[in-house]
Amino acid sequence: MCQYCLSRRTLLAVSPTLPLLPVRPERPIEPLRRLANIPSDHLVVALTFDACPGAFDQRIADALVADGIPATIFVTKLWLKRNPAGLAFLLARPDLFALENHGELHIPPVLGRGAIFGIPVAGNLATIAHEVTAGASAITAATGTTPYWYRAATGYYSPSVISYIEQLGFGIGGYSLNADAGASLPAHRVAQRIAAAANGDIVVAHINQPTRASGDGVVAGIKELQRRGATFVRFDNQTT
Repeated sequence: MCQYCLSRRTLLAVSPTLPLLPVRPERPIEPLRRLANIPSDHLVVALTFDACPGAFDQRIADALVADGIPATIFVTKLWLKRNPAGLAFLLARPDLFALENHGELHIPPVLGRGAIFGIPVAGNLATIAHEVTAGASAITAATGTTPYWYRAATGYYSPSVISYIEQLGFGIGGYSLNADAGASLPAHRVAQRIAAAANGDIVVAHINQPTRASGDGVVAGIKELQRRGATFVRFDNQTT
């Protein structure tokens, strides 16, 4: 989900051949994750944003800072290299923003051959291991902090790869509400999706596409959640 991404409607079929484990082809999955241990009588939502290859959406960042809303940003190494000013903006507010791992080169951790949203998949475990660990190292080098959560490019994984990534020492940064479909949706649809968030939802949107209308929808949707009395928590502090 980035400048290379298309709508989910353009998802290409993946027919992997697996030279490593397992021997049977696997259909890529998009893991569901919700907030744990939250009150049932109050609307609690976590906002997360992917910073895939691309730029920095100051509209979203400014809105979050203006209202003191925390968020977790999943960054790629490519984004870090291309957006020093955006990185500095996020690092200036450690009370609001946490940076977690979206990989080195934004390669989907899927075995075999194929592409997801037009992005070629990793193909094998060695490439996946490098994508995950190099992404984490880039965050540590840029921020001095060690990320724990990893979110796949496109959000899709081969099922067997999930446990492999966990064995590398990373949690899977899943979500329950996809707000903008790779920053491809119009503003009104993004706003509607976010405004309809349920208690415990982990929202994913994109903060790397400042020229797309979806960013305006993110801001509008967050405003509507505020009107609903939502409490915003940081994903990295609330999930296990």
